[in-house]
Amino acid sequence: MMPVFHRTSLVPAFPTPRPAMSAAMLRTLLCTACAILPIPLLAQEAENPLDLGTVRFELEGAIGPDGTVVATRTATASRTDTPVIDVPAAVSVVTEAELERRDVEDTTDALSYTSSVSTDEYGSDDRYDYVRIRGFYQAGLGTYRDGLPSGTTNFTGGKLEPFGLQRIEVLKGSTSTLFGLNTPGGLVNAITKRPQDQPFGESTVAVGPEHLEFGLDVGRPLDAAGEWTYRLTALSQDGDNGAEYTEDDRVYVAPALTWKPSNATEITLLADYSKRDGNPGHAIPVGSDIDFDTFLGEPGFNAMDREEVNLGWDASHRFSESLTFRQTARYTTLDLTYESIYGAGPTAATPRSAYAVYGELERFAINNQLQYDATLGRVRSRTLVGLDYVNEDVSETFNIGTATGIDPENPVFCGRSCVTITYAADQVMNKENTGVFLQEELTVADRWILTLGSRYDMVTTETGPPGATTDFEDEAFTSRAGLTYKATPDLSLYGNYSESFQPTGSYDRGLLATGVEPQEGTQYEVGAKYRPLGGNALLTASLFDLAQTNLVTQVAPAVYEQVGETRVRGAEVEGKWAMGQGLSLTAAYAYWDAEIVENGTAGNEGNRPMLVPEHTASLWADYTVPGEGARGDLTVGGGLRYTGPSFSDNANTIEIEGIAVVDAAVSYQVTQDVALALNVSNLFDQREIASVDTFTNNAYYNDGREVRARLTYSW
Repeated sequence: MMPVFHRTSLVPAFPTPRPAMSAAMLRTLLCTACAILPIPLLAQEAENPLDLGTVRFELEGAIGPDGTVVATRTATASRTDTPVIDVPAAVSVVTEAELERRDVEDTTDALSYTSSVSTDEYGSDDRYDYVRIRGFYQAGLGTYRDGLPSGTTNFTGGKLEPFGLQRIEVLKGSTSTLFGLNTPGGLVNAITKRPQDQPFGESTVAVGPEHLEFGLDVGRPLDAAGEWTYRLTALSQDGDNGAEYTEDDRVYVAPALTWKPSNATEITLLADYSKRDGNPGHAIPVGSDIDFDTFLGEPGFNAMDREEVNLGWDASHRFSESLTFRQTARYTTLDLTYESIYGAGPTAATPRSAYAVYGELERFAINNQLQYDATLGRVRSRTLVGLDYVNEDVSETFNIGTATGIDPENPVFCGRSCVTITYAADQVMNKENTGVFLQEELTVADRWILTLGSRYDMVTTETGPPGATTDFEDEAFTSRAGLTYKATPDLSLYGNYSESFQPTGSYDRGLLATGVEPQEGTQYEVGAKYRPLGGNALLTASLFDLAQTNLVTQVAPAVYEQVGETRVRGAEVEGKWAMGQGLSLTAAYAYWDAEIVENGTAGNEGNRPMLVPEHTASLWADYTVPGEGARGDLTVGGGLRYTGPSFSDNANTIEIEGIAVVDAAVSYQVTQDVALALNVSNLFDQREIASVDTFTNNAYYNDGREVRARLTYSW
């Protein structure tokens, strides 16, 4: 399948000022903050230790791990440790307990029961973590890990490994004020597993059709005082991707080490190595009656392989009860091999197409935050000042070609011998993004919470063929304002306005004959959050209006203009309950009224954007029957996921039917340390077209039934 480009955009309600600040000045500030701030805090620790009594500054309350499906705090929604109910925005949290109960194998699986999130829209095409939030595709920008960018540039990027995560959060709406470059729908922030204060261990083995998996997760303090703790998480998997000649093989190793020299200082070193051997999606000609999973590519030219290394840290120091400094950083290298044969026709007379990308990515990201808390009478103030920097180098080699045709009724493969591949181009890109942000949270009489934020971003991009690159500069000032009213300690009402900023990609820049502006977005939102049952449940509801402008649109043959505008108005509800007596529930519903407001002269105005359904809904429930005597706990669970009809093109000529899929799970606690589990996704093997490639008239179907049995030993 040819790569899919999405050019969605958001609509700014009014122009914003752009302060004059040079790149040199911002880089100087950044280097000063990174180099100088840690020095006095370590010096203070050595010369004048800060005694905070028995209080330990820990992040577990805001980043997990969580013992139930309900999370009460978040560090993503405001970049501070804040109760979810106090945040003037919609945020969904998939806890580690929920990831384990559903035996999640992929990021899209993890988010499939989250409100206002659509997944699996490209069916068997699992090249990337395809996620659409509030109708807007994330386009490689909206994936973060530990608050730092972890997305894809052009074709080169990684995929998150759920076994290495202790929660996944979805912050909905325009988020550029806190995170910089983003689309208006929202972002996904995954939290890496960290060392814990108590010793623990778990080993697991999972088997299924064409699936064998081994996992290990161990950790403990290294000294009696608990100053040093470690964790080692590892996974090995040999699997397929639902069809012959496909694979989903993984090796993941993630050591972590935490140093807590005092109650005021904590530094965690995080590293991981990931090797994933996968493949592009498999499709069949539209209208064909052959099996959905028939492989029509070439086994010898079918790869989506990645090798990735990450090294980083997460550090914090509390100077006093009022002043705290935090810093997170990560260095990433990634190699990509992407080879695909696509475009099979109804008969062997139709030649197929070949496509290959060989990419390398190197990225360094760092985020610095200084938080000051103060109280003046009945007003509490929390001020956050931040400075972050991302430097990314990507080089890619593109190859195109053809392969002989294949008979879908009786496919005979020829390997690489029938593939004619030709070098097409080399592309390099260096992108630097420097951002400065300020956020103020004022809490008045424990009832009113006013949140104000602003951010200035400057992006410099050098891209093009090696030796003939072109420089671009983009800058933006984005703002955010939110107000929360605590009607009761467990019921809050909120409203917010927020903005997003997304520079136009280098591919689009080359198509435009005139000046290029960043894509911009706005969101208006109101909502309510209710936390009954002493915090063991969280119910949220919201109404929103999002828009994105400056989309690049083809208005005539070989003529492109930056005239596009897309708008999504909608509503969403979500509930998570840990009801006690063994019952847990997760429910979600979203309604999206999406419209292409402006699309040049292409005639799509008033249509729905491609692959944006009007309705999505899900429900998951599990119940545990407590063990008695010789019998252990028995847990039975199941879920229903529904995605409504949509269109596979902006012209709305190719309609995609809605689909409802049932999942099931059962687990048995054999002993205190041994557990057995059986998980089945798409229990009834319901299959429908997820999308259609309009260039090749090939259909991609949703994933079929998957069955896994798992044995886990804990100590």
